Amino acid sequence: MNADVIILGAGAAGMMCAIQAARRGRSVLLLDHAGKLAEKIRISGGGRCNFTNLYARPENYLSANPHFCRSALARYTPQDFIAWLDQHGIGYHEKKLGQLFCDDGAQVIIDLLRTECVGAGVQWLQPCKVDTVSHDAAGFHIVTSHGIVHARALVVATGGLSIPKIGATPLGYRIAQQFDIAVTRLKPGLVPLSFQPQEWAVYASLAGVSVDALVSLGNVSFRENLLFTHRGLSGPAILQISSLWEHGQPLHIDLLPQQDLLALCAAQHGSRMLLSNFLAQHLPKRLAEVWCANSSDALIAADLPLNQYAHTTLIALAARVHDWQITPSGTLGYAKAEVTCGGVDTRALSSQTMQANTVPGLYFIGEVVDVTGQLGGYNFQWAWASGY
Repeated sequence: MNADVIILGAGAAGMMCAIQAARRGRSVLLLDHAGKLAEKIRISGGGRCNFTNLYARPENYLSANPHFCRSALARYTPQDFIAWLDQHGIGYHEKKLGQLFCDDGAQVIIDLLRTECVGAGVQWLQPCKVDTVSHDAAGFHIVTSHGIVHARALVVATGGLSIPKIGATPLGYRIAQQFDIAVTRLKPGLVPLSFQPQEWAVYASLAGVSVDALVSLGNVSFRENLLFTHRGLSGPAILQISSLWEHGQPLHIDLLPQQDLLALCAAQHGSRMLLSNFLAQHLPKRLAEVWCANSSDALIAADLPLNQYAHTTLIALAARVHDWQITPSGTLGYAKAEVTCGGVDTRALSSQTMQANTVPGLYFIGEVVDVTGQLGGYNFQWAWASGY
């Protein structure tokens, strides 16, 4: 089989690229090894697909080359994708912080992409396993489970290593390395953090408890919900910080952001309310009880009436609530990660076209590239923009 363009990967970026290339008159062949189409889109956003963010900008992305994403993001914006949905009568809503979700679930996005691919004349091979990729003056030659296919241009949209149970593979990185294109260090991103079991035992009973928190690492902070789990911490604030976190780094967590616990204590001066009951007015009750019971300060652990605590003890309590310092032992890995941090080194690609600088006709788009968005629709916007 011959085509102008072969695209490896029928996810968000791959299908967007296929639609645009076919609309521009290219013959396009789209390959994917998975039996089901776009599973990562289907499960995203709890099945509602957080398909973009109204406020997506380069500052919302991590990369060893932070300016690389600017061109693509400027040339295909959230408003461009929204206009496409409006054109097809697809309903959506803003949940918070500019995050847009489908009213009728993620399948409508998959159906739209598939319909537009078919309408533009894209040809499909799925499921189709890729065995080898080679290149010569005539173009690219891919040996697949359906035979050998040839094209003048090859687009790698194979995604990263996150969520292997739905088909993630390292194929894209292997292709880059085959053509002497560097791949930056890979690690799970937007992933829950874990702790040593013996260290976490005192908090494991809080699994399911959520609290509004400010989580900081160095000079970067995220203010969103934090979720206690049996193995550690999750929730949006933790997922956000996880993409930046490295082994050995402590997190600084403010469990009462924009409140002054010491001032709240002073307002209750003379109260005979138990300390845990006082804290439960401002924190989830289970968290307040565990916080007191497991304090290294014997007086706080004793859970006395508030009026029996010295001012110095309350100062120490407030300091710990506003700056809980804790060091994760690791992450829950790619199985629970929403994205892969790192990828094909963007210094080897053109920011204008996504083409490899040293291999004409070879392109890399989407998650396989070293551009990782924050939580909240940013990674889908990168997929649309880089694919476009």
